[in-house]
Amino acid sequence: MSEEEFELIMSPLCQIIERDGKQVDVQIYKGDDATWTLEVEDHYGNSTVWDEEFKTDQLALDECLKTITEEGIDSLIGEPSTRLH
Repeated sequence: MSEEEFELIMSPLCQIIERDGKQVDVQIYKGDDATWTLEVEDHYGNSTVWDEEFKTDQLALDECLKTITEEGIDSLIGEPSTRLH
Protein backbone atom coordinates (compact mmCIF):
# COMPACT_ATOMS: atom_id res chain seq x y z
CA MET A 1 0.00 0.00 0.00
CA SER A 2 1.39 3.43 -0.92
CA GLU A 3 1.47 6.37 1.47
CA GLU A 4 -1.59 7.89 -0.23
CA GLU A 5 -3.69 4.78 0.30
CA PHE A 6 -5.30 3.93 3.60
CA GLU A 7 -8.01 1.66 4.84
CA LEU A 8 -11.27 3.04 6.21
CA ILE A 9 -12.41 1.61 9.49
CA MET A 10 -16.20 1.34 9.57
CA SER A 11 -17.98 1.70 12.88
CA PRO A 12 -20.30 -1.07 14.07
CA LEU A 13 -22.78 1.75 14.73
CA CYS A 14 -23.44 2.25 11.00
CA GLN A 15 -27.12 1.70 10.34
CA ILE A 16 -30.26 2.53 8.43
CA ILE A 17 -32.51 4.96 10.31
CA GLU A 18 -36.17 5.29 9.41
CA ARG A 19 -38.51 8.08 10.44
CA ASP A 20 -41.84 9.11 8.97
CA GLY A 21 -41.60 6.35 6.35
CA LYS A 22 -38.26 7.66 5.04
CA GLN A 23 -34.81 6.11 5.42
CA VAL A 24 -31.23 7.32 5.53
CA ASP A 25 -28.04 5.26 5.62
CA VAL A 26 -25.75 6.40 8.45
CA GLN A 27 -22.06 5.75 7.80
CA ILE A 28 -19.49 6.41 10.50
CA TYR A 29 -15.87 5.79 9.64
CA LYS A 30 -12.28 6.81 10.24
CA GLY A 31 -9.05 6.60 8.35
CA ASP A 32 -5.53 6.72 9.72
CA ASP A 33 -6.33 9.40 12.29
CA ALA A 34 -8.20 8.93 15.54
CA THR A 35 -11.33 10.92 14.68
CA TRP A 36 -14.59 9.67 13.22
CA THR A 37 -16.42 11.08 10.19
CA LEU A 38 -20.21 11.12 9.98
CA GLU A 39 -21.84 10.72 6.56
CA VAL A 40 -25.53 10.20 5.83
CA GLU A 41 -26.75 9.05 2.43
CA ASP A 42 -30.36 9.27 1.28
CA HIS A 43 -32.18 6.94 -1.13
CA TYR A 44 -31.39 9.28 -4.05
CA GLY A 45 -27.65 8.86 -3.47
CA ASN A 46 -27.24 12.34 -1.98
CA SER A 47 -24.66 12.51 0.77
CA THR A 48 -24.38 14.80 3.80
CA VAL A 49 -20.97 14.85 5.48
CA TRP A 50 -20.46 16.71 8.74
CA ASP A 51 -17.55 19.17 8.77
CA GLU A 52 -16.97 18.34 12.40
CA GLU A 53 -15.06 15.19 13.23
CA PHE A 54 -15.88 13.20 16.35
CA LYS A 55 -13.71 11.68 19.07
CA THR A 56 -15.87 8.53 19.19
CA ASP A 57 -18.25 6.80 16.83
CA GLN A 58 -20.98 7.05 19.49
CA LEU A 59 -20.66 10.85 19.53
CA ALA A 60 -21.08 10.84 15.75
CA LEU A 61 -24.23 8.71 15.96
CA ASP A 62 -25.57 10.90 18.76
CA GLU A 63 -25.11 13.97 16.54
CA CYS A 64 -26.99 12.31 13.70
CA LEU A 65 -29.88 11.31 15.96
CA LYS A 66 -29.98 14.82 17.44
CA THR A 67 -30.19 16.32 13.95
CA ILE A 68 -33.04 13.98 12.99
CA THR A 69 -34.90 14.76 16.23
CA GLU A 70 -34.45 18.54 16.02
CA GLU A 71 -34.61 19.14 12.26
CA GLY A 72 -36.44 16.07 10.96
CA ILE A 73 -35.23 13.33 8.66
CA ASP A 74 -36.11 15.49 5.64
CA SER A 75 -33.17 17.73 6.55
CA LEU A 76 -30.92 14.85 5.45
CA ILE A 77 -32.77 14.02 2.24
CA GLY A 78 -31.95 15.88 -0.96
CA GLU A 79 -33.64 16.13 -4.31
CA PRO A 80 -33.66 13.30 -6.83
CA SER A 81 -30.99 13.49 -9.51
CA THR A 82 -32.15 14.81 -12.87
CA ARG A 83 -29.16 13.30 -14.72
CA LEU A 84 -29.87 10.89 -17.52
CA HIS A 85 -28.36 7.43 -17.11
